[in-house]
Amino acid sequence: MVGWIIAGLLLLILLYLLFAPLVLYLNTDEQAYFVQLKGLAKASIEGDKREFLKIRLDTLFSHFYFYPLRRKKVKKADQKKEKAQQKKSLTKIDQRKINRYARIGRGLLRSFELKRLEVALDTGDCIQNAKLFPVFAFLEFYVGDFNINFQNHNRVVLHLQNRAVNIIKVFINP
Repeated sequence: MVGWIIAGLLLLILLYLLFAPLVLYLNTDEQAYFVQLKGLAKASIEGDKREFLKIRLDTLFSHFYFYPLRRKKVKKADQKKEKAQQKKSLTKIDQRKINRYARIGRGLLRSFELKRLEVALDTGDCIQNAKLFPVFAFLEFYVGDFNINFQNHNRVVLHLQNRAVNIIKVFINP
């Protein structure tokens, strides 16, 4: 009986992971850049005084910081092995692999759902802004909120959403 309950809970957790929304959010006005699996985890990119960048990872019960650009201390023997591996990997290029990865990349891009897109741009040149105005008016009609301004204010807001099951489908059927 207990085994069936545990199996049912594991199945529910797996279904939640497959169908939970995965959110990618970029906002240059508020300086908010994060990837979030709703209800479980959120990884935010933040600036730091000592390091160039740090990633804050919030999970269910805790949060911690991760510094991806820190250099690891590498032994000299490991450096020689890495250089040899890099030379080998650069010499072999298979066109079929490149095409397959390109199809997977296009499929991944298509699997994301665009929730919000806002672009406000000022090039600093009033003539250039005037030339871009019809292009942005056309894009605003079809894609999202595109604005040309003459106030030296630039902003991008991008909100994308996907589900893990859609990403898995792309890898199964590229």
